[in-house]
Amino acid sequence: MNKRIYLGLCLFLCMGSGCGEASRSYFEEASEAALETELKEEETERPDVRETELTADSDCYVYICGAVVHPGVYKLPAGSRIYEVVSLAGGLAEEACEDSINQAEEVTDGQMIKVITKEEAKEQRAASGEETGIKPQESDHKVNLNTADAGELMTLPGIGESKAMQILSYREEKGGFSSEEEIMNITGIKEGVYSKIKDYITVN
Repeated sequence: MNKRIYLGLCLFLCMGSGCGEASRSYFEEASEAALETELKEEETERPDVRETELTADSDCYVYICGAVVHPGVYKLPAGSRIYEVVSLAGGLAEEACEDSINQAEEVTDGQMIKVITKEEAKEQRAASGEETGIKPQESDHKVNLNTADAGELMTLPGIGESKAMQILSYREEKGGFSSEEEIMNITGIKEGVYSKIKDYITVN
């Protein structure tokens, strides 16, 4: 039986049977003590509201736009990955460049994810010089690393203005290139770039 009901009945019976003032005082104090104890027990069992609020705050909002089926803002649990946002947005559009985003990356609150198209990716590569250059069937002319100016160097695949200027600076500092492979001493020009330009360069 509930403690408050039990003590209330006892107090009522005591008063009805003519118990003295001392008895009534005793039961009133006991009832108040029991009520305070029960309230404390209820507070202990009840979850902390602040903890619930903190749990809700662990969600994050991410804006995905560009080449997806349904661009927009999506709510996800903290720790979610970009591929989950892509899924909520209906997946990548047909013209999307899949390599433009890292779908395994963890999202952050307020993040904007832009998925570019294949055409946009091509334009970006062209702007950086990655897709400029002569093709084997277009010309047999080779660019002389020791005499070419910046414009000639920029006709090479993967060589933009920045790398062309670095080549000129290196040539001036070292007094010229002694071999084609020496171009790999330039920052940003390693085996990958060298394999694209080796057939189009010379030092003679």
